[in-house]
Amino acid sequence: MTSQGKVYLIGAGPGAADLITLRGARLLAQADVVFYDALVHADTLALAANASKVAVGKRCGRVSTDQRFINRQLVEAAHKYAIVVRLKGGDPLLFGRAQEEIAALELAGVEYEIVPGVTSALAAHAELGVSLTQRGVARSVVFATPRIGPDQRASDWAASVCAADTAVLYMAAGQGAQISEALQAAGMHAATPVAIVENATLSNARQIFTTLEGLHDIDDWQIGGPALVCLGEVYANRLRAAETAAQSAQAAATNIPGFPARKVSGG
Repeated sequence: MTSQGKVYLIGAGPGAADLITLRGARLLAQADVVFYDALVHADTLALAANASKVAVGKRCGRVSTDQRFINRQLVEAAHKYAIVVRLKGGDPLLFGRAQEEIAALELAGVEYEIVPGVTSALAAHAELGVSLTQRGVARSVVFATPRIGPDQRASDWAASVCAADTAVLYMAAGQGAQISEALQAAGMHAATPVAIVENATLSNARQIFTTLEGLHDIDDWQIGGPALVCLGEVYANRLRAAETAAQSAQAAATNIPGFPARKVSGG
């Protein structure tokens, strides 16, 4: 390696600033420049108090920074600074296009190090109080995304999801109807329990429980933050509890004079 600087691909964790690793926090404090994603929380970015900060965010359906531009920026920064940080939400190696950046750094002869982070799927389930694997219920897990390219088919990702006992879909907000239709077409039962976690680990986190068929109504919940769609029998107890709570709330509403009965969704 001939470059004077070193690039650190750091996982910022799922959202809350105190969930970044100790190594990640230490390197942020030492960084000269930080290239950060859109989902990195401001409190996490504040750990790099002395660094120059460059937004290179990517969000589905929004204007994003071209990946080739990011690659060039990292290489150029490594020739100017000693400690260059590429800060990615969650873990850098999961749906973060890290391999493209690694390839660019290796091609340019730039030294790099990858610092793992807590991915949002694990943090969300810690908040749910639900284990991804459970004895007698689930022994396989898949992390997937329903976002497909022009040369891909929905059946490609749907097949991998149906093959697992528990599935967590990243970048799934706004695609409830498509997810429901694709998975049912691939053989998943319409009554499969579903948990939706929005803004995991943050103060405005939200949990919604429904079924695969119920995902058709996802637009009614007005999900605006990053969200995970989780499917499998491991969520059955949470779904039943949410349904019971909703029924109790509806029954209570019908017993209040002057208040009409109304539908209450669980979550």
